Amino acid sequence: MKLKTLLLIVLVVFASCKENKTNETVESIDYSEENLDATTSVYPENISKIFDAHGGVDAWNNMNTLSFTMERPNGKEVTTTNLKTRAERIDTPTYTAGYDGDVLWVSEKDGNEYKGNAKFYKGLMMYFYAMPFIVSDNGIIYEEATPLEFEGKTYPGVLISYEDGVGASSDDQYVLYYDEETGQLQWLGYTVTFGKDEKSTDFHFIRYNNWQTVNGLVLPKSIDWYNYENNVPTEKRNTVEFSDIIVSDKTPNATLFAKPEGAILIE
Repeated sequence: MKLKTLLLIVLVVFASCKENKTNETVESIDYSEENLDATTSVYPENISKIFDAHGGVDAWNNMNTLSFTMERPNGKEVTTTNLKTRAERIDTPTYTAGYDGDVLWVSEKDGNEYKGNAKFYKGLMMYFYAMPFIVSDNGIIYEEATPLEFEGKTYPGVLISYEDGVGASSDDQYVLYYDEETGQLQWLGYTVTFGKDEKSTDFHFIRYNNWQTVNGLVLPKSIDWYNYENNVPTEKRNTVEFSDIIVSDKTPNATLFAKPEGAILIE
């Protein structure tokens, strides 16, 4: 009897366990319906904080056209860029310069000789204007930088460098210094290696402290160049203001960047 009783108990327990296991439910999540921020997750926390403070890198990636105007000594300079191909057109009273993604050209106006360096200037002001989003590109290395001390305030920094072969000057370096509380960009340190054979350790400085919101993105209204000593900014040198800002998800017409007849081809 004892053996039969023992066997009966084992069978009851086994059946009970099997029933509990069968009735247990596990919640299934359909990730195709979830709104996951996969883009931002690939960046380090400090640079993501800066992107988020300026409207978010995902919103930036939805944009296709950027245009802005600067007042120069000889008149207005209008820069228009295709943000996906980086084709660019710069219109001034004395010349127009363009890049269609392959060919760089300059068209002189009214007999005015172009004396600038089109290769160096291509994309330069767009790069400064589109901070911090311009450093969300592929092929970028992010590292924590030594904080910047200026007028009693400390700004943490993110060092930006490039993998070999990325861009026209892959030896360039940038440091984005930001407000620790808000994440908003406050300073940019940058080196210039264009035309040089090695990296530079000489950092120039731009202050970003005048912002405006355009199409959901926080972009500069003006930026200040500073003099510097020993890789530290000293006093303000000059200010560049931006107006007529356009940042749009519409793609600019490719003919805008095409080399016109009679334009000078820049080799």
